[in-house]
Amino acid sequence: MADPKGFLTTPREEYPRRPVGERVRDWNEVYVPGALLPIISRQADRCMDCGIPFCHDACPLGNLIPEWNDLVSRDDWRAASDRLHATNNFPEFTGRLCPAPCEAGCVLAINQPAVTIKNVEVAIADRAWADGLTPPRPPDRLSGRTVAVIGSGPTGLAAAQQLTRAGHTVAVYERADRIGGLMRYGIPAFKMEKRHLDRRLGQMRAEGTKFRTSTVVGRDIGAAELRARYDAVILAVGATAWRELPVPGRELQGIHQAMEYLPLADRVCEGDLETSPLSAADKHVVIVGGGDTGADCLGTAVREGAASVTQLDIYAQPEAERDEDAEPWPTYPKIYRLSAAHEEAGALETAPAADADARLFAASTLRFTGDAAGHVRSLHLVEVDAGRRPVPGSARTLPADLVLLALGFSGPDRHDGLIDQLGLALDPRGTITRDAEFATNVPGVYAAGDAARGQSLIVWAIAEGRAVAAAVDRRLTGGNSRLPAPIGPYDRPMTV
Repeated sequence: MADPKGFLTTPREEYPRRPVGERVRDWNEVYVPGALLPIISRQADRCMDCGIPFCHDACPLGNLIPEWNDLVSRDDWRAASDRLHATNNFPEFTGRLCPAPCEAGCVLAINQPAVTIKNVEVAIADRAWADGLTPPRPPDRLSGRTVAVIGSGPTGLAAAQQLTRAGHTVAVYERADRIGGLMRYGIPAFKMEKRHLDRRLGQMRAEGTKFRTSTVVGRDIGAAELRARYDAVILAVGATAWRELPVPGRELQGIHQAMEYLPLADRVCEGDLETSPLSAADKHVVIVGGGDTGADCLGTAVREGAASVTQLDIYAQPEAERDEDAEPWPTYPKIYRLSAAHEEAGALETAPAADADARLFAASTLRFTGDAAGHVRSLHLVEVDAGRRPVPGSARTLPADLVLLALGFSGPDRHDGLIDQLGLALDPRGTITRDAEFATNVPGVYAAGDAARGQSLIVWAIAEGRAVAAAVDRRLTGGNSRLPAPIGPYDRPMTV
């Protein structure tokens, strides 16, 4: 604990964002370049080095947060990087994309603003890359065993890196033309520029991990062939089966799933397209769904030049402070949060009729109506109470030339035939079942990440990747794995 009074004398100060008018004109990350390092040592000083650091339990990776806070406050970036990477393969991803349940579990957050754990994490990660502290770590010798990882999201990449470093020969199969899963085609560049992903992939290639893109397992290569070729197979295919909105008018043109819309904007940033075929430019946009994916659509539509953007959230507007009775510390509370996209929409007044920033809360979609050509033009909604019952007299109509459905995901996509070819057992939610060792009902086949857990956070995805790697390594080495397993397949976030 570098400064025993830091939590008393230093206020919370977060990574400053660029002015709204500047950042909505490009796709770069929203933060002021170079503005974090001057403040981060003081923010790390706010850590109390608690006797029982609940931030550890709030983070499924078990990040050694008080340790690297202390090292940052002492300006020991090499040691801080070592401690950070001891539990997290990709802190530059989580430091940008994770909603930081660790901060909700910070002991200081009982009665003060939490330590800026997420900002400290990304500062360490970026400093480590800048100072050359993250060289490739190829294994000293190869085991002679082979592993196929299907899916290149954070779960698949974490599993692949751990197993490669353990000496196994690992190939990652990805159906898209580039590696990264939703981090590549789903997360907008203004949240995480793809150079961070490309840099880490370069490290993994140098360590020996092989990547096979544009390969749909189950179609381009059969599941049986893959099983015969490798000693173990890890399914990290994510939960990409999106939820539908079965209301009248859903068949109209101009109504799309968020994951049909967002990847096209990412491809524009990659240089594959000059403009997106689903661009929001000059259109009245309505986003159905109040989560992070909906906010990603919001920020994307604003940058594309939408005439208006409104986001519908079926839940009531949360309070600004934690409800200590319903969601006591250290659980992750549902409170009113202002993302960068919502800040932009509020400042630009993209939805004048919204309750706050661009959001309409407690709003349920009734139906869509369109023009003579069959294109959507209006969304009809009604306000609902806490039981999702319509409030009489609250019906409204919004102009809508483009409707984006951001309603979450129900499980892995089955269209490629992989699940059926393998004969995998599924639970009632549609996710892949597994035992305490992450093994499916098919010998030699393991399942991890959202495909088995269900839709979750990036920290849980990476934790799953590290844990399934340890399970596979135990099988391949006869039970003598040195790889850490931060979670079990049945672990869940802290709740009341």
